[in-house]
Amino acid sequence: MKKREGPKILQLEEMRLELNKLKPKLESLADSLKIDDSEKHLKDLEAKTLNTNFWSDSEKSQKVLTEIKSISSKVKEYKSLEKSFEELEILLELSIEEEDFSSLEEIEKNLKTLKKSIENQTLVTLLTGEYDSNNAILTLHAGAGGTESQDWAEMLLRMYMRWAEKHKYKIKILDYLDGEEAGIKSASFTVEGPNAYGFLKGENGVHRLVRISPFDASGRRHTSFASLEVIPEINDEIKIDISPDDLKMDVYRASGAGGQHVNKTSSAVRLTHIPTGIIVACQNERSQFQNRDTALKILKSKLIELKEREHLEKVEDIKGVQKEIAWGSQIRSYTFMPYTLVKDHRTGYEMGNTTSVMDGEIDGFIDAYLKSLI
Repeated sequence: MKKREGPKILQLEEMRLELNKLKPKLESLADSLKIDDSEKHLKDLEAKTLNTNFWSDSEKSQKVLTEIKSISSKVKEYKSLEKSFEELEILLELSIEEEDFSSLEEIEKNLKTLKKSIENQTLVTLLTGEYDSNNAILTLHAGAGGTESQDWAEMLLRMYMRWAEKHKYKIKILDYLDGEEAGIKSASFTVEGPNAYGFLKGENGVHRLVRISPFDASGRRHTSFASLEVIPEINDEIKIDISPDDLKMDVYRASGAGGQHVNKTSSAVRLTHIPTGIIVACQNERSQFQNRDTALKILKSKLIELKEREHLEKVEDIKGVQKEIAWGSQIRSYTFMPYTLVKDHRTGYEMGNTTSVMDGEIDGFIDAYLKSLI
């Protein structure tokens, strides 16, 4: 063996050791996902679709098809990981045996990808909540402080939109209220995709920013707050009756992002649920009726989420909404000056690269929160 090839052999051996460490994690993942049981259940469900009377009950058949899609996706993702592991194991063995270093970079790259994929799938197994697999509805509110907090709320909106884009989730703006000079007073939007609520639920709370204000000519340091509410989008299968007498509806002209195509007419809708004081708004749709339907869906989601959180037997037991914007109980601080640091006060997880965080690199915070629930 040539001298310069010695380090390359060592590299391959180290990567083989690293790959071997992933094997028990992959097996543990199969147990957590109940892959064998899932494959059996999938066959049973697919057999149901072959029955001649399967389509006679459209609601029931749709539930079966949705379950088939969900289980198929889970099994397919795991099998893909299993296949990647086996292929990488073979490639490594051949490279070491034949002292072939031409695939060194490819092996290193695939090993990192496999490791990250196993970590991501393991994280999904922590999402065991009833609504974790649902889409998420996020609502941002600027805190006291005028332009400073309104600018901060818009920065957070951008951060979550960038995170969603990186994960190939679909974003839909529902309501948007511009700030007086800059930023936003509030914004509501949906994040649509598998496990969106499960991943984002831990982001619910107050977010605090410390920085030198770009709006202060004296260059003083300012502290700003914004609150984020995260609720699961409830599908139409869950029935909830709301009395028309309990609703107050206001209409207004849409403005800002998402509402520009309808801001010439009073098509935006604001619904107030009188018994609880919950207010929801929607201006994204083209007609007042569509906006009302969407707002009503958000309201139902909020009521069900509140019922679950308060451990109530029925929605009617909700007597009022607690005002939860308590600036002293922030979940995370973002410090831009005198040093750069983003720190989660619940888990202790922190990152010094504030630019990356504001560009949507918040997976570390999400992972740490989910792991803290175990």
